[in-house]
Amino acid sequence: MAVTFRYDNREAMVVGDAIVVEAAATLPSGSYTTLRTYGGNGVVRLEQHVRRLIDSLPAEVAFRGASLDSAAVRPALARALRETGNAESRVRITYAPPAVFLTVEPFTPLDESMRQQGVACVTVPARRERPEAKDTRFLATARAAYAGLPAGIHEGLLVGEDGAILEGLSSNFFAVHEGTLRTEETRALRGVTRSVVLEIAARILPRGEGAMRLDDIGVAEECFITSVSREVLPVVRVDGVVIGDGAAGPVTREIIRRFEAAIENELERLP
Repeated sequence: MAVTFRYDNREAMVVGDAIVVEAAATLPSGSYTTLRTYGGNGVVRLEQHVRRLIDSLPAEVAFRGASLDSAAVRPALARALRETGNAESRVRITYAPPAVFLTVEPFTPLDESMRQQGVACVTVPARRERPEAKDTRFLATARAAYAGLPAGIHEGLLVGEDGAILEGLSSNFFAVHEGTLRTEETRALRGVTRSVVLEIAARILPRGEGAMRLDDIGVAEECFITSVSREVLPVVRVDGVVIGDGAAGPVTREIIRRFEAAIENELERLP
């Protein structure tokens, strides 16, 4: 179960209990970002999460001159984590000016076997109205798409009109092809985990041009998705097509290893 706290003018109020997706559906229209904790009260790149809240506001909200900074979010987040008392938490921060809503639920990291064996994905017909923004209006679309995924499928992938694989419903998508890293640049969310991975990958292999096309996915050597909750997760099948040898590849494994070290280095402990 998740608990949602509303922070407005430094006051806090418990809004209600629900699973996180249901709780988010009851909140006003705005922007959102999701983060997880490490060691109970450790977070990564909070400043970047807060900047994304501002950048992702719907136009009808943004024109009001909304402003927010991490100095306001940090104590509210620390308090919400203390009051819920989870060993680890997943937090969705929703910004509907002037209020900030923190929806906190217990978080259990993915089973390590998923990182070893990889997961299967399928393409879905969903579209983001604003590909660059974490707009709360996309949440209902994503929820419906997840409900329709076949058994054994971990993620739904969005495909552009040109056949490019853009991103997942709640993740960024990467492919390794001919020794280069391929990912969509302009028509997908610039995820916080994605930014860490791109910095790591730049020291391992060069960037290729543009996203991997669905028609070409069978020639990709490796694929993986990234998100706050998943971190880096190998993808071994897309629409039934086996990727590489059907297991996590060497580039993906090395990115996973370096990602863990990067998180440890960047961790910020909240009071």
